[in-house]
Amino acid sequence: MSTTMKKGAEILIDAVHKEGVEYIFGYPGGSAIPIFDALLDSPIKFVLTRHEQGATHMADGYARATGRPGVVLVTSGPGATNTITGIFTAHMDSVPIVIICGQMPTFTLGLDAFQEADVWGISSPIVKHSYLIKKIEDIPRIVKEAFHIAQTGRPGPVLIDMPRDVSSKIIDPIGISPNITLPGYRIPDKIDQKDIETAAKYLSEAKKPIIMIGHGAIISKAYKAISFLIEKMRIPVVNTLLGKGCFPETHELNLGMPGMHGTAYANKALEECDLIMAIGARWDDRITSKADAFCAKAIKIHIDIDPAEINKIIEVDLAIIGDAKEVVEAINVVAKKGNTEEWIKFVNKLKKQFPLKYKKEGKLKVQHVLDELYKLTEGKSIVATDVGQHQMWTAQFYKTSFPNQWISSGGAGTMGFGLPSAIGAQIGMPERQVVVIVGDGGFQMTMSELATASRLKLPIKIILINNNYLGMVRQWQNIFYENRLSGVVLEGNPNFVQIAKGYGIKGFFIKRSADVRKVLGEALKYNEGPCLIDIEVEKEDNVYPMVPAGAPLSSMILEPPKKKTNKSTGGA
Repeated sequence: MSTTMKKGAEILIDAVHKEGVEYIFGYPGGSAIPIFDALLDSPIKFVLTRHEQGATHMADGYARATGRPGVVLVTSGPGATNTITGIFTAHMDSVPIVIICGQMPTFTLGLDAFQEADVWGISSPIVKHSYLIKKIEDIPRIVKEAFHIAQTGRPGPVLIDMPRDVSSKIIDPIGISPNITLPGYRIPDKIDQKDIETAAKYLSEAKKPIIMIGHGAIISKAYKAISFLIEKMRIPVVNTLLGKGCFPETHELNLGMPGMHGTAYANKALEECDLIMAIGARWDDRITSKADAFCAKAIKIHIDIDPAEINKIIEVDLAIIGDAKEVVEAINVVAKKGNTEEWIKFVNKLKKQFPLKYKKEGKLKVQHVLDELYKLTEGKSIVATDVGQHQMWTAQFYKTSFPNQWISSGGAGTMGFGLPSAIGAQIGMPERQVVVIVGDGGFQMTMSELATASRLKLPIKIILINNNYLGMVRQWQNIFYENRLSGVVLEGNPNFVQIAKGYGIKGFFIKRSADVRKVLGEALKYNEGPCLIDIEVEKEDNVYPMVPAGAPLSSMILEPPKKKTNKSTGGA
């Protein structure tokens, strides 16, 4: 037999390695055994997780922190379907991951074989593209195409379904072409110069302009171009939840995050602006709320690489389809500074008039914890979050200053995302300090990944905000449903410090405000592996400001309403 003969699984792993992949996250199973066997002879490092959802979130966190695609390897049936939540999360936030699934042999497809699932069909609505490999000769091309599609244009997840007979078949791969064949795949590459000049003209003439930075600006690495534009033109800026880090939130011109739980001064500035230019932001409903009332007085410019986002939520006056970095660089060449100094004075007055604040008396507040964390880390940590109240408070109080610093589930709002995404980020960025803030609800969805963090001795700081509630749902029930609390009380929470110790992880506990700085300081200095800080906080605190869903920004609630009598059904 020729020494060049290889199994399909070996050809697959070789092709993945050629894409520069260093880590694969996953969980084995019968249909994927040939691929796992091929991994043994590869320089790629395999990270064994405790659940396929965890693996997908780790690949996602790795991709967000490094800018490189994350890779997942799982088996067929439930192994593949367990990745769906993670794939959906990456899809909603335009994160490049490649998911490789083992599959039953091709001759059993459609016969309801053991652990057969139509993963191609199930995943189709939430991937950028998916493949079912039926011929071994197609493997190199499909792998190359998958990574190309995942990373180019608007990034996203791509799935490769690999039947066991194809991964086990043996051929001589010499001469098999890996060349990409994508006749229907187009990435916008031409920018209309007239549109650039029109945008520059609008910016120069505006008296009250605002630039809104979204995740797409970070993906395109447009941060330097955007910083140049903001400082040259002296234009105030807001960033979406996933736009955090593109332009320093400590900068005098940054108003922070607008929208449902954004800063009051950002929202009030949006109400008054006469121009808003969105860069790589899709006018998400958590920002715009009542779309027809959003920035009603303003000229609207939208820069986006995905034509499908244009006029989808907000009708704009000018759309420029293209890579954010290239578009902003072109605008920088022709734009002339307008007169915005009075506008800057106005928004600075708003900052002083409506600052972020919280009451310090009473039980320990989450805001206090995050304020101290920010000071202790000097704002330099990579910060991952789960989803809920703690996520919004972290977005408000932990100001970001560099790209890929902020890792959070935006579009999907996936509980359970925090811990595994932080593991992926720490693996991808071993020289950086990674802190993850989780709630007691979402944390318990994927806390089995403590085993992964412990085994790899990753120095992640897990800050557990423990209020015995599903806090954000409780807040909505409190404000909009007469405090009729249904299914939100987390009765039976375990001793999280003891759980951590069971995994060989150092645990800390904080209950008093006076202990926050000291204990957090000790935890941040601990680098022998992961550590968990269980922080018992005020149980019924709410996140403010808050714009009710579907209401205009002018309906923003700044202060807590009067307390109502609690009528609770508890939790099952």
